[in-house]
Amino acid sequence: MAKLTKRFIDSLRPRERDFVVWDADMPGFGIRVKPSGRKSFVVQYRNAQGRSRRLTVGVYGHLTPAEARKEARLHLADADRGMDPAETRTEARKASTVAEFAQRYLLEHARPKKKPLSVAKDEQLLRLYILPALGTHKIDAITKRDVARLIHSMIAVPIQANRVLSLLSKMFNLAEAWGVRPDHSNPCRHVEKYREKPRERFLGSEELATLGHTLRKAERSGKEMPSVITAIRLLLLTGARVNEILTLKWNYVDIERRCLRLPDSKTGAKVIALGAPALEVLQAVEHQQGNPYVCPGAKPGHHLVGIRKAWHRLRLKAGLPDVRLHDLRHSFASTAAASGLGLPIVGSLLGHANQSTTMKYVHFSVGIVNEAADRVAGLISDDLQKVPRPKVVNLNPKG
Repeated sequence: MAKLTKRFIDSLRPRERDFVVWDADMPGFGIRVKPSGRKSFVVQYRNAQGRSRRLTVGVYGHLTPAEARKEARLHLADADRGMDPAETRTEARKASTVAEFAQRYLLEHARPKKKPLSVAKDEQLLRLYILPALGTHKIDAITKRDVARLIHSMIAVPIQANRVLSLLSKMFNLAEAWGVRPDHSNPCRHVEKYREKPRERFLGSEELATLGHTLRKAERSGKEMPSVITAIRLLLLTGARVNEILTLKWNYVDIERRCLRLPDSKTGAKVIALGAPALEVLQAVEHQQGNPYVCPGAKPGHHLVGIRKAWHRLRLKAGLPDVRLHDLRHSFASTAAASGLGLPIVGSLLGHANQSTTMKYVHFSVGIVNEAADRVAGLISDDLQKVPRPKVVNLNPKG
């Protein structure tokens, strides 16, 4: 028996058999040393039936003596209340595969606490990458090598690989919190993410003119749903996120105060200022009876879902094959900055999550933000109305 300090534990040398040194200050708390040299903190207690039980708290090195003592105190307190910590852990681990734990993660964490779009992304990552590789493995048997092998296999899709690593790390943290894995055993630790190159793409004046011309042609021909054209124009003229426009309801539109009042978004409740061109787009939309959405979908009473295929067709016709829908938001921000608006105003227009930090120093009245929205949407609208210059084709390759 001795006081289990770092210096004392470091001085312990392995023997031919396991041995335990018990702490002099806390009865039932000790350090076990294996012949291999591995040292683990343990607690020993009696359960409600009077049987002596021993439970591993964690590995020395992953836990400091102070951290292990704190964990041990919790386990011993549980035992005093008639619980059996070792049995609880055994039951929690029993038949728990990654696939089974993924269902628990979705039911108890993702769906109650995350936005629907984030849940859908989690489900997609699980379905496409995590479950095919790790689904049948026991959750408490997954190692750093397993995780690293999966991430390395995704070298062709580095951004997705990084999202998978983040999701796995969250799941393993919860596995520890829920007693399915030992504390401080997350196998994602020290698995490196791929380097992501920031992708900055926005439309210039001539590109906006070409896109505007393409939208007008598609509108006249009727080859695309009117709600698709409306959605793209609103994305360009408001800087809103795609899902904010697709799920926009008429009762969120405040014409009098020239804004959209979203009760929920990626960053919570949000107000989006509307410039005059954006208001004109909204006022030109025909309300569909029985449908509360500004951009109605094909299914009665529902909003437009998934415009990426339509956008792919339109961007190819406009000669903009590399422009993503999210780049329309970038274009709004770029136009705002280029027009001379300061970053605080740009952040206010876009509804950035860190807007509150800016607002501690600068306060903008609704009128100023609406004037800014007018300026930015006006500039983009002007470009969209232009007739694009014809492309010059050199018919004499030698000239």
